[in-house]
Amino acid sequence: MLTAFFATYLPVDTTYCFSIYFLFVIFYDESIINFSKKGVITMGILLLLIALTFEISFAIYCMATKHNHKKIKNWIRLSIFIAFVILSLSSVIVWSFRWALLAALLFLLAVKGTVSLIRNKENSKKYKTSTSVWKLFVMIVAIVFALAPAIVFPQHKSPKVTGEYTVATAAYTYVDKNRIEEFTHKGDNRLVNVEFWYPKNAKGTFPLLVFSHGAYGIKASNTSTYNELASHGYIVVSIDHPYHSFYTRSEDGTVATINTDYNREVSNLNKDGIYTNEQLYGLIQNWMKLRTDDMNFVIDTILKKAKNDDNPIYQHINTEKIGVFGHSMGGAASVWLGRERSDISAVVNIDAPFFSELVYKKDIEDFTASSKSYTTPLLNIYSDDVWGQLENNSLYVANKPNNEHFKGAYTTHFKGAKHLSLTDLPLFSPILANILQGGKADIDKYYSIEKENELILKFFDYKLKDIGTFTLEETY
Repeated sequence: MLTAFFATYLPVDTTYCFSIYFLFVIFYDESIINFSKKGVITMGILLLLIALTFEISFAIYCMATKHNHKKIKNWIRLSIFIAFVILSLSSVIVWSFRWALLAALLFLLAVKGTVSLIRNKENSKKYKTSTSVWKLFVMIVAIVFALAPAIVFPQHKSPKVTGEYTVATAAYTYVDKNRIEEFTHKGDNRLVNVEFWYPKNAKGTFPLLVFSHGAYGIKASNTSTYNELASHGYIVVSIDHPYHSFYTRSEDGTVATINTDYNREVSNLNKDGIYTNEQLYGLIQNWMKLRTDDMNFVIDTILKKAKNDDNPIYQHINTEKIGVFGHSMGGAASVWLGRERSDISAVVNIDAPFFSELVYKKDIEDFTASSKSYTTPLLNIYSDDVWGQLENNSLYVANKPNNEHFKGAYTTHFKGAKHLSLTDLPLFSPILANILQGGKADIDKYYSIEKENELILKFFDYKLKDIGTFTLEETY
């Protein structure tokens, strides 16, 4: 129908070009979308290929005819903008920040084209090939820049949410009046930013689950997990650890990015010859103290608010049922907290060493495992990246499956998964995930995160709600 409309009101050449463009869109909608869901191609890459093909083809056409064809190009620019708006209003393009630059570029080109068509001035300038080449170069740069967010952060489907409850969110900043912020040296109290995922308009009380992100992470790193848990009747609170988090913003607008010293320390963690094991042990103690202090503060704050704050979120928390979980360094902090606090009833460790269980032996200049039994119910989920280190990296000496002090722990391994496969990042930005983890994982990214979410839900259901039993395979 759109093609027929443009055939009536646009010149023949323009209609032809736009028809080709629109066929590409239809082709995407009915066929390529299947590949997109599998990660073979994304909407951003597809649109980039279409745009580059058009720009280069039109430039060649102008060179061959030695004419600018300005009117035709203006009609095409206007048509493409209209098509983009239509696709944004449909289910083909899901509007978000990733499309903002492209929308701005197409809008500016459409306005420019419309003004030119209204003025309807004849192009008296002599055609120059060099000018066409220069304009082509500028447009290619502009298109690549405009589509960069859609390529780096591609449009993707969300992992399945299987619970009965609609999930709502709320973000807060807690001020710890008992701690001074060590990273700013300004004497200010430490701010800890949190976000809740909880059952909306639900009755009764629900277990509290506290999540801690990885070394460079953010509180939204496992959003699909929080949504799945909240949909089944849990109140999940995820913590941004300021200056350990890549980026966090407080309610008052204060922004904290990752501290450069901490960033360097973590980056050097696995590099030979940078730190002695004794120095590394000292760093671990510092990292874990900040993390566990944040987690303890958040839990204690929530427990206090559950007694005297009318906010429905706090009033729906079952303070007798608390679980903690985290990814990477956040998983290590969760295990640590499970040993320290008597009110923690279940712990999930996602791809992390048991830092709390390490003992540094000066006589051998290496780590050994603590001789104290760990009694809090524990689920370990490992990727290939960590699984392969359990036997040969002394940082993981306490994680070994044959550690007699963790007899009751459940342990599984996701074969083909890399470290970030156990977060949402491979969905949100496959490019960044592959760069940060040193390559693409062999496991399907949707299978990995959905299976992880399923196991975590079943574990917490069993330990915090006494629902069913809990078994798992050694490898998935």
